[in-house]
Amino acid sequence: METRPKKIFYGWWVVLTAATGLLLGYAPIFVFSFGVFVKPLVKEFHSNRTQISLAFTLANVMISVSSPLAGRLVDRFGARRVILPGTLIFCFLLISFKFISTSLWQLYVIFLALGLIGSGTVPVPYLKVVSNWFDRRRGLALGLTMAGIGIGAMVMPPIAQRLMRFLGWRSAYATLSVLGLVVAIPMVALFLKDTPKEKGLLPDGGVDFHAQSEERPEKQGLTWSAARSSSTFWLMVCGFSLVGASVHACVIHLVSMLTDRGVSAENAALASSALGVALLLGRVGSGYVLDRLFAPYVAIFFFSGVACGLSLLWVGAGGAAAFVGASLVGLGMGAEGDLIAFLTSRYFGLRSFGEIYGYLFSAYTLSGALGPLLMAIGFDRAGSYRLPLVLFLIATITATVLMTRLGQYRYRPV
Repeated sequence: METRPKKIFYGWWVVLTAATGLLLGYAPIFVFSFGVFVKPLVKEFHSNRTQISLAFTLANVMISVSSPLAGRLVDRFGARRVILPGTLIFCFLLISFKFISTSLWQLYVIFLALGLIGSGTVPVPYLKVVSNWFDRRRGLALGLTMAGIGIGAMVMPPIAQRLMRFLGWRSAYATLSVLGLVVAIPMVALFLKDTPKEKGLLPDGGVDFHAQSEERPEKQGLTWSAARSSSTFWLMVCGFSLVGASVHACVIHLVSMLTDRGVSAENAALASSALGVALLLGRVGSGYVLDRLFAPYVAIFFFSGVACGLSLLWVGAGGAAAFVGASLVGLGMGAEGDLIAFLTSRYFGLRSFGEIYGYLFSAYTLSGALGPLLMAIGFDRAGSYRLPLVLFLIATITATVLMTRLGQYRYRPV
């Protein structure tokens, strides 16, 4: 008797589409590749690392301001209507680098605009969609989606380094933007569906949607006003902000930190790629275990790894030890992205997921904006990264303790 091959659940195509969008979005192209652009930008704009890091900070501040709004728009209108115009404008802004002068204020304006519009290409809209499609396997689905950023963190720095060497930093940004225009936008337009209802399905692959139309998971959960009144929300804000500042500071300054120690630019970019590999493993690995273990325990494990990585970088480790330190930071950074979204869905539900997650993501990115700036200020004043590194180590240990104070899930998988 002939049997039909089992059809792949459409939710996994949604995951692939979302991962591709994140791979070619704000984080890989702009955040993780920024480290290789720091010294060329300092030279081009006749400035110092603090002034260039301030440009990055301004972009992340705008991401922080606009992410809650993007989340609210996603909750109301759907993710596709936020992602498609956001990605299009983001790509054109990258191309605009070719047309600005060497005036620092023009660089700041473009970075502010990138941060403002970049909220349409970050995890906020994508993870809302993926959370709608999965419940029992939500952790793995979120991890595979966020793997797009991990892959981007792994491949974009060396690609950007190579493009910059042959084309210059302006054309390097413009070339990277083309990937979003020809790959990300068509995929999202064709394959991203906001809810399983659009395909007549239930989360995790169930059918007969209409039988449960009144109890759809995406309609269950707390409102934003109720979520912000809970201690759980503020524990998450504080914990993820402390770690976010620490890991972003290391990511942005890793190349400069290692080249200051005599490591070649190519090997420093390779270390940045190693951090990206670890970030990818952290995304998928944490997503897998989140479906099996209590999420705060997972957070404690990965945050402790970040603390160990910071310790290695603080003592001035070079060579293989520096790669290990960077990798531990990358693992924690990868896990943190999954943890924020997963904990949001389990403690607050999906009713206002976009807005609640938008605020948590906003706090995370705002701290990520301040971290590199504090690192740069510490370097410019002391000529070394040692003092800010020890402060970030203390911050990470504090965040680890805060994760022990989260209670039991409010919305368990069914």
